[in-house]
Amino acid sequence: MQNPAYVLPGATASVARTSEERIASVAAWREAPSFSDAERAVLQLAESVTRLADRSQESVPDALWGEVAEHFGEKELPALILTVALTDFFNRINTTIREHSGTSWG
Repeated sequence: MQNPAYVLPGATASVARTSEERIASVAAWREAPSFSDAERAVLQLAESVTRLADRSQESVPDALWGEVAEHFGEKELPALILTVALTDFFNRINTTIREHSGTSWG
């Protein structure tokens, strides 16, 4: 996944209420005990979608999509995909222009 420092701070209201320690643990989400099954499923989905170019097989395995769908409804799933895609988009812009995390535009 991209540097979580680009992804998380200020991204959602729930993140704003999240401890810095928990945010820092996103980079090691598989080993971190603080994430729920739903959060782990979303992090795996985000990683899978973000790494589309790294694979020659299906982008999001059916098993993973099914796992995410167990936790989120029909309206939430597209919102998750859009959030991941937009985050990826801004990560690419920030990386290209060498914009550091925590810096606001304008």
